[in-house]
Amino acid sequence: MTALVFVVAMALQLPQAAAQDSVPQVSLAEALQLAAQLDPDYVAAIGQIGDARWAHRAARLAFFTPTLSASTSATKFSSEFFNIGTGELSSEIVDAQLSAGYDLFTGGTKYYEAKRARAELERASANEIEARFRTALLTETEYYDVIAQRELTIVARERVRRSAEQLQIARARVRAGAAVRTDTLQQLLEFNRARVELLRQEVALKLARVQLGRRIGRPQEVGALAVDSVAPPPLPISEDAAAAEAAESSPKAVAVRAAERAAQAAVKSVRGRYFPTVNLFGQWTAYDDSFFPSGTERTAYGVRVTVPIWDRGSRELANQVARTNYKIAEATRKDAALEVRQEAVRSFQAYNTARAAVEIEREAVAVARENLRVQSERYRTGAITILDLITAQVELSEAEVALVQARQITRLALAGLEALLGRRLF
Repeated sequence: MTALVFVVAMALQLPQAAAQDSVPQVSLAEALQLAAQLDPDYVAAIGQIGDARWAHRAARLAFFTPTLSASTSATKFSSEFFNIGTGELSSEIVDAQLSAGYDLFTGGTKYYEAKRARAELERASANEIEARFRTALLTETEYYDVIAQRELTIVARERVRRSAEQLQIARARVRAGAAVRTDTLQQLLEFNRARVELLRQEVALKLARVQLGRRIGRPQEVGALAVDSVAPPPLPISEDAAAAEAAESSPKAVAVRAAERAAQAAVKSVRGRYFPTVNLFGQWTAYDDSFFPSGTERTAYGVRVTVPIWDRGSRELANQVARTNYKIAEATRKDAALEVRQEAVRSFQAYNTARAAVEIEREAVAVARENLRVQSERYRTGAITILDLITAQVELSEAEVALVQARQITRLALAGLEALLGRRLF
């Protein structure tokens, strides 16, 4: 088979490559739903909400409900003794006990523990939103990467196709004596470079699909359904509004403020350990030599006042640790307020810049495509050299690649801003 026949065969096979692409496809909504069920960070965030809810319930129940406990035991001795339950000598004794207690005053500990639990619940809820959008951002990044790699693969195939067509033209001109043999060699070199780039791009597409499959729990390649390639719309929010919203209501800002309140409540809760505590208690006890004991019953109830004096410095240590944690939470909150503002401005500007770049790259592709058409005609007539034609081919491929990259950057910038704000903008 001659080189020309081989080139023609390769050119004919290129359109079929896209048709043979039969990997499973998922939509972005499906990918987001599946990824959320598998991401360990998001699963952990959901679990932390459940933990925080139960901690909040327990802190609230401490105001209204007593502590209750029941116990029973059976003991056998080596010799008989007087059993107070039966009033006789016996080597066995069975007792049962029911106890109840209620903390009447704990120095404000219950109140501040309830405040801390409420703040922890709010932080867990904010962390869940942040984790959800962080998972969505990772998923969208890999989803859009599949789309970008597929579009880049199409660009690479087009480059191969154009190179094959121009190689035929160059060979025809050489045979006609209108060009030297090096024209064919130069164009063949460009054709081979295009083929190598296509091979690399097909590998990149395969790896991107494998990564997307892993993200959504599929042990295989998974493709991404195409998204609209229309010009990205302007953001429905101003830069100042985005920065203000990020500082006020973004999941990260809400979480760090809740963490600060929890740390502050913990400081006040620890201080309650310096105050006396007042507890109400009651107890019912029964004795016998068999289950359930009913021979002798006794009840006791009263008030217990405990005055803490010295516990070997454990209160002082707890107070110091709580104060340190509060200072750290306060510094974290102040830094996070500035950080989310900065991130909001960065994402906002990244989206607008990429959006403008998409329009510019569209024009660049149109210009490069027209330039290649003109240069092809000029080469046919011998007005330019083969190097000028190859330059026009490469410039068109580079413009198409830049357009694909600009689209991807726009999508990722939008996803990043939405993850920061914790809500969808479109």
